[in-house]
Amino acid sequence: MTAFADVTEADVRAAFDAQDYVASEDVVTSALLALRLGKPLLVEGAPGAGKTELAKTLAAGFDTDLVRLQCYEGLSAESALYEWNYTKQLLAVEGAERSVEGDASVFSEEYLLERPLLAAIASADDGERPPVLLVDEVDRADEAFEALLLEVLSDFQVSIPELGTVSATRPPVVILTSNRTRALSDALKRRCLYCHVEAPDVEREREIVARKVPALDDETAATVCGVAAALRERPLRKPPGVAETLDWAEALAALDYDSLDAETVRATLGCLLKDADDVEQVDADAIEAVLADARSRT
Repeated sequence: MTAFADVTEADVRAAFDAQDYVASEDVVTSALLALRLGKPLLVEGAPGAGKTELAKTLAAGFDTDLVRLQCYEGLSAESALYEWNYTKQLLAVEGAERSVEGDASVFSEEYLLERPLLAAIASADDGERPPVLLVDEVDRADEAFEALLLEVLSDFQVSIPELGTVSATRPPVVILTSNRTRALSDALKRRCLYCHVEAPDVEREREIVARKVPALDDETAATVCGVAAALRERPLRKPPGVAETLDWAEALAALDYDSLDAETVRATLGCLLKDADDVEQVDADAIEAVLADARSRT
């Protein structure tokens, strides 16, 4: 039985609401199943859709720790599992050589540097709730690391030759995110529950902006979400995600803008678009067209 076996759908919704995370029905159900069954949840979707925020919300909503492993090309087992503190070991050995009592091992927990995977497993039994382990952008890591991750998630244990095996009797809640820059192995997918996070429609994005940026008035927030939706329908290299919409909304609130015109959009376009070709493509005529489209949606 998992530590979250008694969690209800109402509990998950309350956790999301407390963190102002606006979740669709399938996201709520996927999170509930991951908590109850104790299985990893693989969350795929476009960048900025709220995948990473989902893991942060679960950790904060259920008052437990978040352990994050940011994946990247060339990520090694040592960076994900553990390393020995060689400098401290060397100093200890040199000190022992000058001391009469020098038989203490330098391969003990005192010299061990826990990395995210080991830290999540080792701390799973410390508190009332196990931690949330976020393996972020797993598609950026290579296949060798994916195989290592599969092995760790299968047994939730790490073998350290000098110390023995560290096991979690209450496994952490595991959220893996992927931007789908490459296909993940079938073996890893079979180990996980799956959830695809779609870009929100205008109404749901308006609710997100209203919760996250309450300083922005409703009319401007509606136009902001309409512009973001209109831009996503254009052939851009990097369409704006929810994260960019929130960045833009916060910028407009910080500048005390209570309306949106073409000049304001052009001046703040860097909050929405993060690619030079995209910015060049959205010229004055495109901005006017996007604003007209946005107002027709509200």
